[in-house]
Amino acid sequence: MRRKIAVAGGTGVLGRHVVEVAGKRGYDAVTLAHSTGVDLVTGTGLDGVLDDVEAVVDVTSIQTQSARASEKFYGAVTSNLLQAEKAAGVGHHVALSIVGADKAPYGYYAGKVLQERLVTESDVPWSLVRATQFHEFAGQIMERLRYGRFVIVPQMRSQPVAASEVAGRLIDLVDVGPSGRVADFGGPREENAVDMVRALRAATGTRVWILPVPFPGALGRALRDGTLVAGSDADHGTQTYADWLRSRA
Repeated sequence: MRRKIAVAGGTGVLGRHVVEVAGKRGYDAVTLAHSTGVDLVTGTGLDGVLDDVEAVVDVTSIQTQSARASEKFYGAVTSNLLQAEKAAGVGHHVALSIVGADKAPYGYYAGKVLQERLVTESDVPWSLVRATQFHEFAGQIMERLRYGRFVIVPQMRSQPVAASEVAGRLIDLVDVGPSGRVADFGGPREENAVDMVRALRAATGTRVWILPVPFPGALGRALRDGTLVAGSDADHGTQTYADWLRSRA
């Protein structure tokens, strides 16, 4: 009999990879998302869906730069998942966070800090890994910060990692069981966000002007000073951003 896990946010950029990797590893993966009748913010649809599930992998996300909105989302989703897991007897909660979130608890990262606290204080056995931004990050910048023919790109040190490799790391944690906080996971090399967007523009033929901008305040400093780059004690993936662009082509 195949073992059963649940993937919260299983239809997203990372979630699809998690579901795919889980299947290849011999798991039946239940997707928790609006499209499968589950609202993780309200908890609607969670009753009974975690029966016989041995682990929940949470890779949910929200598109916001508001600390209040991020905390509201992650506070609700994490609390609802942990409560449902405890009721169903799920023995393992696997959470994904972001490298450096605790050192830059501003905007979106504020919600990730709250998520980590809820998980680590929970009665449900847990594993938590922090990862750097995915290779898709440059494309997200082009989509979210595009104004007509212009794209505003934050001046930022990044260490992009393949979403498929992060998915593999998450399922590794499912395999071994509750492990607490494990080593950070980053990409194989450091990149400049502006260069990443320029490379994506060239690869896709997108005709836009790129405007590098130093974001203000403490968050802007964290973007530029390497706070969000994995340290020397981190584990690293193998696919570079350039490799990823070539694979897409």
